[in-house]
Amino acid sequence: MKKQLLAGAALLAAFPGLAMAADLARPAPAPAPVYTKAPPMMLYSWTGCYVGGNGGGLWADKTVTTVPGVAEGSVNISGGVIGAQVGCNYQMSNWVIGVQGDWDWSGTTGSFNDTFFAGQTDSIKVKSLASVTGRLGYAWDRFLLYAKGGGAWETDDYNATFGGLTASLTGDTRTGWTVGGGGEYAFTDWLTGFVEYDYYDFGTRSETLVGTLPTFTANVKETKSVAKAGLNIKFGGWGPGRY
Repeated sequence: MKKQLLAGAALLAAFPGLAMAADLARPAPAPAPVYTKAPPMMLYSWTGCYVGGNGGGLWADKTVTTVPGVAEGSVNISGGVIGAQVGCNYQMSNWVIGVQGDWDWSGTTGSFNDTFFAGQTDSIKVKSLASVTGRLGYAWDRFLLYAKGGGAWETDDYNATFGGLTASLTGDTRTGWTVGGGGEYAFTDWLTGFVEYDYYDFGTRSETLVGTLPTFTANVKETKSVAKAGLNIKFGGWGPGRY
């Protein structure tokens, strides 16, 4: 009996060592994988205001008729424009709405021989062009594709010369409308560049020329096309911040 008790005690004493050896023989379990959510990608925000400059080309079609409706002639005028623009945008998801005002100087001149008043040369000078438009665009991060439309104004001079001398003249500001569109790209958080095309329609307006020649009135119908490019400096709400 005594021998059996001693053998049992020895077996209990050896059990912790056997259990430890079994643990050492078994490999440690691999750590559970840790999943992390990738941070959202930050996109460029078009919200904010801007001011900038532009330059490009102008093409105008003017048709002149006497008040009774007899054609005097027509002229296609082409030249350059240079000016500035200011506006503000607000972005909602990928859609961008805004308003813009711009003004461009031109100084483009064209002339034609009057077919109604023999020996008379008529000339027209486009002095400046301005518009206030609403804009609607769709943005792919830093690229914005937009359309625009609104009211337009231009300042013209009209001269009638006879024998090389200015005989009659007038000048006025015409009102009309414009539609157009273009693309704009953000080079940095505060500097963007754009190219656009705009069509202008100033309808038909009566112009009364006064001078050495007898006073006469002519109807002038005009449309314009303008292609230009420019840069904008963005401020207020600039930089990344939209997810």
